[in-house]
Amino acid sequence: MSDKLNWIRAELDALRTNNLYNTIRTIDSPQGAWIVVDGKRVLNFCSNNYLGLANDARLKSAAQEAIRVYGVGPAAVRSIAGTLSVHVELERRLAEFKGVEATISFQSGFNSNGAVLPALVGKEDVIFSDELNHASIIDGARLSGAKIVRYAHNDPEDLETKILETGEYRRALVVTDGVFSMDGDIAPLPQLVEVAERHDMLLMVDDAHGEGVLGRGGRGIVDHFGMHGRVDIEVGTLSKAFGVVGGYIAGRREIVEWLRQRGRPFLFSSAIPAADAAACIEAVEILEDSTTLVERLLENARYFQGEMRKLGFDTGATETPITPVMLGEAQLAQDFSKALFENDVFAMAIKYPTVPQGKARIRVMISAAHPREDLDKGLEVFGRVGRKMEVLA
Repeated sequence: MSDKLNWIRAELDALRTNNLYNTIRTIDSPQGAWIVVDGKRVLNFCSNNYLGLANDARLKSAAQEAIRVYGVGPAAVRSIAGTLSVHVELERRLAEFKGVEATISFQSGFNSNGAVLPALVGKEDVIFSDELNHASIIDGARLSGAKIVRYAHNDPEDLETKILETGEYRRALVVTDGVFSMDGDIAPLPQLVEVAERHDMLLMVDDAHGEGVLGRGGRGIVDHFGMHGRVDIEVGTLSKAFGVVGGYIAGRREIVEWLRQRGRPFLFSSAIPAADAAACIEAVEILEDSTTLVERLLENARYFQGEMRKLGFDTGATETPITPVMLGEAQLAQDFSKALFENDVFAMAIKYPTVPQGKARIRVMISAAHPREDLDKGLEVFGRVGRKMEVLA
């Protein structure tokens, strides 16, 4: 066997030895409150299907009709022959929903960050980035070639200090997650806006876990804080609360137009299929018509998190349906996840490098699709496993 792959084999062995190897489970059912994982029916506490729309009959019908009209694939990038009328309609509807001048859609939220950051800043510029920002922000920032200055998590005062300490630059961009995906806490957006405005800097917020959760009917963190017109760029995803796939940039018309000219995933990667775009439009319409799903999601989260804390679990600093169950060591988190699965609850361990060493956890993702009896089932299993493994007294 070739020696040139020995380093990969050694690294894989090290991951296994240090309990950092990711075992990928396989799902054989639609996403929902209960799913079939590795042939076993389990309570789903893992997916980002916040509003239960991933298998909604209305979205499936919209997707099927789009396939009838447009076929299964766009067969081109957006800038050549891949822009369908359904893409244009999706972007128009998203702009209305978000209350912004314009939007542009991409293949994913990850691609959205890979498009916007290199298009706005370069080697002569600086990005001020929250130290816990998502990997897609980190990668997009690296692609830009700009100097990256990390400020302390959710700390506007440290941001101000870092700005004052930074030397000369051409342009500057402040970027933060809206809701932080591992801890569930919310960025202090009003204070960050004040700092950015004081220094005449662009401000960007990635609201992947705020869409469909925060704000009026799930319009996101900018709406949640009433900061319309004061945030230059909002990055959104269509693969979580909207239940489909894709990402988008929302904000000022000039920025969106610039991304049509210089956003590399827009220029060099095929557009999302019409079926996905049509399903996303249907999801927007559902959220515009009613706040019921968002209200149910938030009520489920309040109930579950409150009961978990009563049991004695540490749920960290969460302010959203993201529920980290803090366990500390990777081995404990893996063993806990395995025991949950054996008791018909699917909740995966999150460990380094996704979170820092010593902060491994089970991350429970609550959904509007969960009736109260499902939440109670999960609470009973968590309590039983926690006592057996001596996590609880």
